[in-house]
Amino acid sequence: MSQTLPPPLFDPFAPGFTDDPYPQYAALRATAPIYQHPFGFWLLTCYDDVAWLLRASLSVEDRNIAASPFQDLREQMWGEEAARPRGVSMLDRDPPDHTRLRRLVSKAFTPRAVLALQPRITGLVDTMLDAAERAGRVDLVDALAFPLPFAVIAEMLGTPPADHERIRQLTGTVVRSLEPVADPAVASAIVAADSELTAIAADMIAWKRANPADDLLTALIDAEDDGDVLDDEELIAQTLLLYIAGHETTVNLIAGGTLALLRHPAQLALLRDDPALIANAVEELLRYDSPVQASRRITLEPVTVSGVTIPAGAFVMASLGSANRDESFWGPDAAELRLDRKNARQHVSFGAGPHHCLGASLARLEASIALERLTTRFPGLTFNGQVTWNGRINLRGPAHLPVALDS
Repeated sequence: MSQTLPPPLFDPFAPGFTDDPYPQYAALRATAPIYQHPFGFWLLTCYDDVAWLLRASLSVEDRNIAASPFQDLREQMWGEEAARPRGVSMLDRDPPDHTRLRRLVSKAFTPRAVLALQPRITGLVDTMLDAAERAGRVDLVDALAFPLPFAVIAEMLGTPPADHERIRQLTGTVVRSLEPVADPAVASAIVAADSELTAIAADMIAWKRANPADDLLTALIDAEDDGDVLDDEELIAQTLLLYIAGHETTVNLIAGGTLALLRHPAQLALLRDDPALIANAVEELLRYDSPVQASRRITLEPVTVSGVTIPAGAFVMASLGSANRDESFWGPDAAELRLDRKNARQHVSFGAGPHHCLGASLARLEASIALERLTTRFPGLTFNGQVTWNGRINLRGPAHLPVALDS
């Protein structure tokens, strides 16, 4: 007689998970905060454990994953692609390669350069809100949350005119590589999208070599550190990383932040009454619903976390979304939105340690300007239909947010 196994405590493919993963996270924190999934990977859900993992000197390179059911599943899903090196962007490299790549990219991504964008971002937001006001009813994702960060990163890079809608479709597919994939068709689509995006990035770089300017892509091409420069493959990988990460996560922050405010009218009123609260409000919105839900590390030797030993070669997921709702760190109101939360900036939504998000200051600036202008200009902002989520496990956020505007 066959035995039916109980469902796993962590099941990101369960109905409704991508719309609201937080009940599963709460159950894991209460019953198995350091959880080994039947497939062999590990999941950390408590704040202290997640914060430790992000700062620990662990690997991000897939070649270090030991044989396990999880690795077998990856090979089954990805086929021949599983045997290839998984990316040469700094997101997928350990020191010294990560240190070298981040140092080169950082030289072209300074806080001064980000701050200098404030007038341009404000102008873009106002232009987009002008158009939204004329329409009266819009999908906020299409009207503001997507086009703003996409335009900003494209201008920063100095890319030539491109098919924005096609790139939006491709990046939306590629970012699914950052989450569990249980369908070979999805894996194939990711590989195809990545190949097409790589070709687009190569064409952009070739165009930029012929048309250099005072922009990020030219700076990346010219970036040098003690005679060390980016080779062609590395240049393409870093360009794609900045292009994708430069807008995908901020879309979720602006749309998800607006959604959270609309669902909490008292907090929205608080922000309208005190616009100076916007900086802390953005931190709390980042904590409340993280635009990136998880980060991964791979152990190089056995590690002990809160009394539990994780073996060498283990794929370990740090649940940023869960850590940001952990009652043992944030208090009994961890699941509530409080824009005046004193320690909101201690969220882990941008990661921590050597892989802390390079674009964190840009995301904060874009969201601060967009949300402050939106909420101030339209005191009658309301829902105008059903919210639709993007169906992603990791980079989750609203795909459609219909709103009515009343100035």
